[in-house]
Amino acid sequence: MDIKNYMTELGEKARSASRTMARADTVAKNAALLHIADAIIAAQDTLIAENAKDLEQGKKDGLDDALLDRLELNAERIAGMAEGLRQIAALPDPVGEISDLNYRPSGIQVGKMRVPLGVIGIIYESRPNVTADAAALCLKSGNAAILRGGSEAKYSNQAIAETIRAGLEKAGLSQDAVQVIATTDRAAVGELITMTQYVDVIVPRGGKGLIERVSAEAKVPVIKHLHGVCHVFIDAAADLDKAVAIAFNAKCHRYGVCNAMETLLVDAAVAAEVLPRLQAEYATENVELRGCSRTRDILPGINVASDEDWDEEYLAPILSIRVLDGLDDAIEHLHVHSSGHTESIVTEDYSRARRFLAEVDSSSVMVNTSTRFADGFEYGLGAEIGISTDKIHVRGPVGLEGLTSQKYIVLGDGHVRS
Repeated sequence: MDIKNYMTELGEKARSASRTMARADTVAKNAALLHIADAIIAAQDTLIAENAKDLEQGKKDGLDDALLDRLELNAERIAGMAEGLRQIAALPDPVGEISDLNYRPSGIQVGKMRVPLGVIGIIYESRPNVTADAAALCLKSGNAAILRGGSEAKYSNQAIAETIRAGLEKAGLSQDAVQVIATTDRAAVGELITMTQYVDVIVPRGGKGLIERVSAEAKVPVIKHLHGVCHVFIDAAADLDKAVAIAFNAKCHRYGVCNAMETLLVDAAVAAEVLPRLQAEYATENVELRGCSRTRDILPGINVASDEDWDEEYLAPILSIRVLDGLDDAIEHLHVHSSGHTESIVTEDYSRARRFLAEVDSSSVMVNTSTRFADGFEYGLGAEIGISTDKIHVRGPVGLEGLTSQKYIVLGDGHVRS
């Protein structure tokens, strides 16, 4: 296969389809999503059979149990994919929304209209359900999509792609609105992220290595977060019962997610009181604790935290702990070590909470709650394509609105500029 020619053909089709999607009305887009959901349910046996091929190959390739679990499709997960499509169909359509429409002194009206981005390239790993989720979000927001799943899910992704094409055709929309790259050749990714004439934005979803490669090589703008080194800071004015509950949930609710706490910061004024309580809680979940020298003075049996630990996304039952002298030190630590994902302060002091919100530069900043809430569903977005720690266009969980932009509209009635 000539990869360059193949990707160029996909790009041309996607660009053409993006123009039809931009003018598709909400009824047609919702119909497509519901038809795709029905097609997924109808194709359950086929999806499971194709997924079995991926699972068999994954075992031969030595994928660990966690990756195999993420890869597996069963009746429950297939039903979940279909339900996700139905939920996205039920969300408000952001496209065409007009805001800030005001009269100017000249008599014209100036406002903003929300419009699709165009063609979105999404690169992801392991979980085949992302194929349906990504397609649905792009379609509802009026975009065309080129999807590149991981090679470990190639049979599953192509089977899901067939259901997407069937749903689009039944709704009278272009089947080219969602194209799943058929080849597992890594060169396809290199082409996709440099096709500026066809692709408007790239969204990488996967491990740090994938995102680093895409960020370094892409010529197309990228919406991404590299890693999630999230923090909770227990302030001197914290309610310690709240602090224990929040710090335990932020670390132990789930380990392998980007919004899990990886570093706990504690004000020295309350460290001796709260850290033994937390150590006892973490012991129930066998969490390995790594601490600075001041932390180990209070918890002498824990491991030493190295300089590298303050920048580590463990995605595992491991937690680094640092004792600091107040809010200024905590904010300085975050300036140096935060990945820009999510940080939370536990405090009953209103002024310190306000300072934390104003001065901490992350995509989500929280007061008296767990970092695990940094999620599109929890924020009321209904669904998300990922988290952005960038500062341009969209930041934080990226839902339907994040897959659109705005253009100025001007309304006149024969007005000319004098």
